[in-house]
Amino acid sequence: MMIKKKLMTGFGALALITGMFMNAAAQTKAPADSTKKYLDKLLASADESDKVLLNNQLNKLVASSSEKDMSLAMQYYYRLKNTKMVDSVRQMELKKFPEGEQARGTEQEVIYKEKGAANIEAAYQKWFKKFPPQKFITGEVDERLIYDYVRSLIASTYAEEKNTAKAIEYANMLEADFWKGNAYSGLSQAFRKTGDLAHAEIYAKKAMDSAAEYTDGKKGDSNAAKFAASGYAGLTSTYANILFEEKKYNEALKYSELAYKSSTELNPQLNYRYAQILMGLNRNQEAFDKLDEVVKSGKATPEMSDDFKKLYIKLKGSDAGFNEYAAAIRKGVIENLKKKLTKEMVKEQAAGFTLTDLDGNKVSLADLKGKVVILDFWATWCGPCKASFPAMQMAVNKYKDDPKVKFLFIHTWEKTATATKDAGDYIAGKKYSFQVLMDLKDPETKENKVVSSYKVFGIPAKFVIDANGNIRFKLTGFDGSNEAAVDELSMMIDMAKSNS
Repeated sequence: MMIKKKLMTGFGALALITGMFMNAAAQTKAPADSTKKYLDKLLASADESDKVLLNNQLNKLVASSSEKDMSLAMQYYYRLKNTKMVDSVRQMELKKFPEGEQARGTEQEVIYKEKGAANIEAAYQKWFKKFPPQKFITGEVDERLIYDYVRSLIASTYAEEKNTAKAIEYANMLEADFWKGNAYSGLSQAFRKTGDLAHAEIYAKKAMDSAAEYTDGKKGDSNAAKFAASGYAGLTSTYANILFEEKKYNEALKYSELAYKSSTELNPQLNYRYAQILMGLNRNQEAFDKLDEVVKSGKATPEMSDDFKKLYIKLKGSDAGFNEYAAAIRKGVIENLKKKLTKEMVKEQAAGFTLTDLDGNKVSLADLKGKVVILDFWATWCGPCKASFPAMQMAVNKYKDDPKVKFLFIHTWEKTATATKDAGDYIAGKKYSFQVLMDLKDPETKENKVVSSYKVFGIPAKFVIDANGNIRFKLTGFDGSNEAAVDELSMMIDMAKSNS
């Protein structure tokens, strides 16, 4: 779904992945559960006769007069990594069912390539006329979701163009109730971007209220309901942020408290906004306490640390004793980090590879034996990957004179035909001193082999490999604090060195 570029927020990213999964599931339901169970059994079997039976069953599904059967066959060819058959069956399905579900999804992509709200709307109306929802009734909660994706895109694009009436018109067309929180959130952000805080507030509240309707099992415990409820804390925090920007501090405080209490783990940005609101209300001790939690976690940004010191001075009347207090906190952070990493340390043989870097040089992991190697799997389209790069540059700089430490940035899961150029342009444009290797798709299997060999399911993904070629640490994601990231990675490197 190309809509990801328009709606990729913290909550939106989850919605996109979940929504795509649910939509795909709705389009590829097996004629009967027994069919899937039988195919799963054959797929899991090592018996050659079962492989023949599986092939025969898939051939029957491909020859079926049911589009759902063909889509089911495609699922299993994908699981078999038979990309040629996946492509072949897809083309057969498009030809056999020109107004079916596969065709609907394929032609939907055209809409996302349009520029400007009016053009997107026109393409949507043409597509909607050809694939009216009533032709695809499944009885599933997400059966209208594919249409809501586009309506949400149109609404947000009109909002960005400051056409409020049209934005609201398309927002009012949304039908998949469990997904409305996500769509309203995207629209709120679009209004916020243009400075229209009044409408940003309205739709942030609608998003929050929509999620609230699903919390505590109020609308059941289905996957859709759980998904809708999962966004509540984040959406409440977003609503509080907008109220804060409007200087509605008392109201903002109410929702910031709700978000804080709803969060299951420490969220530095949430704590910081909570503290900022308290500062706006001159409740400085409470603000200090909220920032104290973040500082003691080791995840405070420089901005948070600066405000933490300002609050200390306000409360104490001077900075006397601050350096000692900060040093004690720092000591505790490092001690806790060491305990945490000691528990997380593993010892697994790292998969070997040979890849080409942006300058055409071949790089083999085997040739780096004797060094601690840090692998960072990333992609130019991955926001969190790029967000982590300033911290990674800090780490690279820290170890640039250490011959026993080597950083390799492996670009993978490319989405364009010009991945090498895209990666090179990005790194050069940002002036990063990274050695970038290209894990390009295998032309036969369409698989990025190196990232698959490391069993990566999400990026950014980082691995610290010791001098003997063993993986000692694995990291996924980025929490936004450069200093904390460098501290953690540095300790991992030091521990990998001492345990090689």
